[in-house]
Amino acid sequence: MNDVKKVAVVVGGGQTLGAFLSEGLAEAGYRVVVADLNGENANNVADTINCKYGNDNALGVQVDATNETSVEALAKATDDKFGRVDLLVYSAGTAKASPIWDFELKDFNVSVNVNLVGYFLSAKHFSRLMIRDGIKGRIIQINSKSGKVGSKYNSGYSAAKFGGVGLTQSLALDLADKGITVHSLMLGNLLKSPMFQSLIPQYAAKLGIPENEVEQVYIDKVPLKRGCDYQDVLNVLKFYASEDASYCTGQSINITGGQVMF
Repeated sequence: MNDVKKVAVVVGGGQTLGAFLSEGLAEAGYRVVVADLNGENANNVADTINCKYGNDNALGVQVDATNETSVEALAKATDDKFGRVDLLVYSAGTAKASPIWDFELKDFNVSVNVNLVGYFLSAKHFSRLMIRDGIKGRIIQINSKSGKVGSKYNSGYSAAKFGGVGLTQSLALDLADKGITVHSLMLGNLLKSPMFQSLIPQYAAKLGIPENEVEQVYIDKVPLKRGCDYQDVLNVLKFYASEDASYCTGQSINITGGQVMF
C-alpha cells in the first residue's frame, strides 16, 4: 500500500459474503465503506472493522442501490469521510426461483434492479470520483456462473447476471483511458450462503429429491468436488484489485471449481 490508505466501497457489504469481503479488505489494508440496504447491518460490520483495526478505518452507510438519489448520497458520504475511492465492489444480489410460466413480473423486475441496475448506478457515481482525482481505480462486480450459463427456474437472476457481463465489458471500454479497470467475478455455488440455503426447498422440489440431498447434487457437478467458499472469492478479488492485475480489464473471471471454463 502507499502512504495514503486506499478506500474500498462494498455495496451489499452488510452480511454474508459482502461482510466477509469488507472485513477481508480491511485486513488487507483498505479503509472500507460498508454499504447495505440494511443500515444496521452495515454499521455493525463497520464497527467490527473499527474495533479490530482502529477507529476511522470503516464507515457504515444505508443505501438502496436501485435508487440513484441513494447511491449519490453514498458517494457523497464516502467522499466526505475519506476523500477518495480506489475500489468499488458491487456485491448486492437477490434471486427467486420459479418456472417461467409462473414467474411474476415484479420478481423479475426486482432481480434486474438489484443485480444489474444497482451495479450500473454504483459504477456511474463512483467512477466519477475516481476520474475527478485521477485515481486508476478498480470496479469489481460479484456475479455468478449464471451470468454465463442459463439457470433453470431462475430466469430473472440469470438474465440480470448475463447483463452484468455486458455492462462490465462496456464499462471497461468507457474507463480504459482513465486507467480504471472493471471485472466481474463469476461465482460457483456458495452452498453455505443464506441465499443458496433459502433456495434449497425450491431446488429439492425441482429435482424431486429430499432437501438434505440438494447440496451433494450441486457438489457432484463441480470437477473440484466442493462448493465455492467466501475465501475463494476474496482471494481472487484481492488479486484483480491489485497492481498485479493492472493490464487486465473487462474480464469475467470464473471461480467455479471448473464447472464453467469459458
